[in-house]
Amino acid sequence: MLNPFKRTYSESELELFDFLSKTQFFNKLMYSEMYHFLSAIHYRKYLRGEVVFFRNDPSQALYIVKKGLITLNIDIKDNFETILKVRKGVAFGENSLLQDAKRIYTALVESEEAELVVIPNYAIQEVFDSSPRIKAKMLDSLAEFYNKNNNQLFSAYQNSFGFFNLRQMFE
Repeated sequence: MLNPFKRTYSESELELFDFLSKTQFFNKLMYSEMYHFLSAIHYRKYLRGEVVFFRNDPSQALYIVKKGLITLNIDIKDNFETILKVRKGVAFGENSLLQDAKRIYTALVESEEAELVVIPNYAIQEVFDSSPRIKAKMLDSLAEFYNKNNNQLFSAYQNSFGFFNLRQMFE
């Protein structure tokens, strides 16, 4: 039986929901939950060499690569070391899901051009305040993301034969 009260979505909304459903942090949400973010989502184009954000900047938005290649880098003395390259469908700036966080890496555009889906932190927090269920699902995804990263960090440490002092991470 057809539900006359069920929301219908435009073709462009369905395309966006399909895209979001394949990304970390949105893959546990239903379309009706993703809908809460629609009014805040915007798109931004960048050119090669542009900085999306610097380490220690306030975490003002979550980004998802729609097109292009972004490098996530840590600065060591006067140089950048790339820790990850992200492509279409990958979210970064994940600590914008938290309140009052600062960036832990610098994001640079490596491709000729990049198009990013941008969701401001204030909008994420508004959705979280109005829907504890959405907040729980997205923070659960964030916890899984951080757990995976911790496992990779510990594995890298073990494989490096203790080249650095891991205890510093916990002090």
